[in-house]
Amino acid sequence: MADEFAGRLKTAQETVVATLAALLPEAPARLAEAMRYAVLAPGKRLRPFVVIETARLFGKEGAGVARVAAAVECIHCYSLVHDDLPAMDDDDVRRGQPTVHKAFDEATAILAGDALLTLAFAIVTGKFTDDDPAVRCTIADALAHFAGAGGMVGGQTLDMAGGADMNEMAVRAMQAMKTGALFRFAAEAGAILGRASAADRARLARYGEALGVAFQVADDLIDATGDAAAAGKATAKDAAKGKATLVKLRGVDGARAALAQALDEAVAALEPFGARAAVLAETARFVAAQVS
Repeated sequence: MADEFAGRLKTAQETVVATLAALLPEAPARLAEAMRYAVLAPGKRLRPFVVIETARLFGKEGAGVARVAAAVECIHCYSLVHDDLPAMDDDDVRRGQPTVHKAFDEATAILAGDALLTLAFAIVTGKFTDDDPAVRCTIADALAHFAGAGGMVGGQTLDMAGGADMNEMAVRAMQAMKTGALFRFAAEAGAILGRASAADRARLARYGEALGVAFQVADDLIDATGDAAAAGKATAKDAAKGKATLVKLRGVDGARAALAQALDEAVAALEPFGARAAVLAETARFVAAQVS
């Protein structure tokens, strides 16, 4: 299964990069260059992969699915560009290369992020995404919710305001919004494209939420224990900034236990799908293995 997962992930990565390259709009040269730099930089493309694999559960494949996967990556990359700015996380390296505001400048980084955000909605609402306008509207509505004030952006706001005195309940709520919401959207988007039942969509929502928890805890553990070169970004940032994380609250061993629990929950949510969901289960194991 590990080999099948690796092969499917590689194929999805190539598909998403090709789709993004084709969809990037004409723009003033510096803005266009910054957008390409941000969204085509090397990355795992896990969120787009979840869109593709959840849609595959229901027999849905093709260019429309790739477009939604590309839109998720636009949202994710715009959030990284803005999070890296000096006004927020103030990071100099991302995905093994200078962050956008370092490679260009702060104003260009802000505008590139804005352009990627709006491009995502142009993609999902475009007629080539799905023949049914209701499906396109449902996806756009979900993306607005999970990427916006009730999801990713709201979570980043809580993270910026929280500080070291946040308790575990507050940290989990913040991380569910900041990181988990976009994973949940990715899982639900595939179900929407595949015309899944309400029950199956709910199962995949639980999978996405648990996968988001696993990803965030793994990321916190990498920050606390990992190597910056291997991570492709600076490490030991959370402790230096006094951020509340599960590693800070529970210690490394306690955070590893939370990661294992999230992995179990993600896999359990997929049980009704049986062997058809084996690659999605392997995705959760892959996320957890990043810190093993």
